[in-house]
This record gives sequence, C-alpha cells and structure tokens, in this order.
Amino acid sequence: HNSKQRQNKRRRPSNGARRRNLGMPSLRDCTYPFLSFLWMTAFLLPALLPTNFFATATTTLSFVFDGGIIAAVDSRASIGNFVGSKTVQKVLPINDRMLGTMAGGAADCSFWIRKLQAESRHYELSEGRPIAVAKVSRLLADYLYANRHIDLSIGTMIMGFDDYGCVDNNGANGGGPSIYYVDNKGTRVKGDLFSTGSGSTFALGVLDTEMDPVHKCKNMTQEQAIALGIQAIRHATFRDAYSGGFIAIYVITKDGWRKVFSEDLALST
Repeated sequence: HNSKQRQNKRRRPSNGARRRNLGMPSLRDCTYPFLSFLWMTAFLLPALLPTNFFATATTTLSFVFDGGIIAAVDSRASIGNFVGSKTVQKVLPINDRMLGTMAGGAADCSFWIRKLQAESRHYELSEGRPIAVAKVSRLLADYLYANRHIDLSIGTMIMGFDDYGCVDNNGANGGGPSIYYVDNKGTRVKGDLFSTGSGSTFALGVLDTEMDPVHKCKNMTQEQAIALGIQAIRHATFRDAYSGGFIAIYVITKDGWRKVFSEDLALST
C-alpha cells in the first residue's frame, strides 16, 4: 500500500505542469521577464538618456557699455524640477579686473574658473604683469576642448578690462573691455553682448528691445547699463521657472570689478 502511494506521488504533476496544462504561466516564466525589465531599467536606460538629463538652469548676461562691462546673474541652482539652492554665487573672480560667470553644472564651472584663478596668479608672478582676458579665455577653451569627451556642462563668459592685448578689427593692440563666451566643447567667441542659461532668451528680448540697434549698449552710461541689467534679469526670472533667487549686478572698469546691486526677487514687485 505504501509503495502504491509513493508511485502516485511520483506521477502527480507539479504545480508548474498544472499551470502549463491550464494555460497559466509558471512563477519562473513570470520572474524572468520581470528581472529582465529591471536590468534594462537600471543599466541600459541611463545610458540612453542625455548626458545632462537633470541639467541645471540659470540666467546670466554681460555686455559692454561706455567705460566698462556689466555682468548680471540670478542665484538659483536647480536639479530638474527641484530647487537645489537660492543663493549660488554665479560670478567668480579671476583677478582684480576679470570675472567669470557660471551656467551649466555648478561643480564644472566653479572648478575650471578656480583653475583660471591659479593660472592668472601664476602668470602675474612669472611675467610681472596681469594676464590678458584673451589669453585666459584661450586657456579655458583649450582645457575644455581637451576634455570634451568627459561630458562637462559649462557655458561661461570670461570678461575683464585690459591695459593691453585687446586686438580690435583694425589690428590695433589697445586696451579696453572684452567679453569671451566659452563652452564645454571648446567653443570660444568674442562679443559685446552674451546671455546664457534657460532664461537667456527672455533676457535677450529685453536687451534687444531697450538697446540702440546700431551701437548696442556701447553708448550707455554706467547707471543706464545697471538699470538695463536689472530689468533683463528680473524679466527672465519672472518668465523662466528655473531662474530666481537674487539679482546680482557687477561692474568692471579700468579700476577693477565691484558688486553694485543685489536684490531678493521674492521681495521685488
């Protein structure tokens, strides 16, 4: 009798076999696709996303006026839809008459601008004179081009006032204010007006509306330039969800740079 019971147990189909006979998938059949989906999500999906999927956002601008340069920035740092900080310093000094702005990855921008601080100081100690804005921007462009394969996120404006080294359209080697835009691919462009970040289109709309279409901002006084910078950043922060915090305005002249305005946008009307 016991031997017959053991034979019946051996002949009894397993739970998996019963499910297959009934058209139902086994636990193993369900687990394998689920684990495959998890593996695809964890390892393959990040590789398919853009490098800067959670890109930081900002509004920064700079332009040349009669006698110097205006740099205007906000102070919000965001990670996707999350506000990481409301008080980020987006203008970093390179030397007494030169500044760099931050747009993109905060860590990337601050690292390379601080690298330029060291290069500027080393040049001054070695040569006995301040480094030119053109040379600093070229150094940064070379560094970023050499590291373009590591997917940095940088869109900075290097600006300053030179006593020498600023070559104009006629080839004259004179001094004066100059601005260079440099990005993470090694692009380097000289100009009189730049704006970077997610709110740059709104800021440029204000600048294009208010400035002289022929002379741009070059005929503006310092007071007019400061007021225009404040207006452009304030308008951009009202329309761009990723910009905000404080407005900060810096002025660069032959006497050096200084911060001339700061305002909490939450208190402005």
